Amino acid sequence: MVKQWFVLHTLTGQENKAQKSIEARVKLEHMEDYIGRCVIPTERVTEKKNGVKRVITKKFFPGYVLAELALYDESKSADDNGKRAIYERTWQFLRETPGVIGFVGGERPTPLKQSEVDAILLDRPAGASSVERPKVNFSVDETVKITDGAFMGLTGQVSMVDPDKGKLKVEVNIFNRKVQVDAEYWQVEKVAIEETFESLKQ
Repeated sequence: MVKQWFVLHTLTGQENKAQKSIEARVKLEHMEDYIGRCVIPTERVTEKKNGVKRVITKKFFPGYVLAELALYDESKSADDNGKRAIYERTWQFLRETPGVIGFVGGERPTPLKQSEVDAILLDRPAGASSVERPKVNFSVDETVKITDGAFMGLTGQVSMVDPDKGKLKVEVNIFNRKVQVDAEYWQVEKVAIEETFESLKQ
């Protein structure tokens, strides 16, 4: 069986629960041929808050888990609609996993490219230098560029702002799909009008 990497969407704050459940059930249900590694990409970063430095562990993709799965049966041809056959054991296993909502990409998701997996798992920075949270106000529908973390360099629109916690949600294109990602104020910067028009042309 050929295993490929997919992105699972989880309930907010239940990434660890989903990961542990998958890893435990794989052994109990002898699913090793269908389910491989399950990863929550994280990094330890140093941030400065109220003049005090602290080291914290941050998730790259809050609400998402990467899983190595044998999802599609490569021995069978696609049907008349171009849909590939899915291993029911894998599909049912994930549906019964607490905290897992589904796949990023729908019921027949596209696997990640190896280059995307390497960028996530291998090119993660070991840490980040201390930065101060900027006193900047953001508004919904404003265009921002992410300057820190796995989504660094991506431009998207603000969909939600939580000024009390200094956090916001940004809609960006990941793996050719629009998804909401969480970011803190200091991880984004406002985009100039010229840059916004350039991004729309691409």
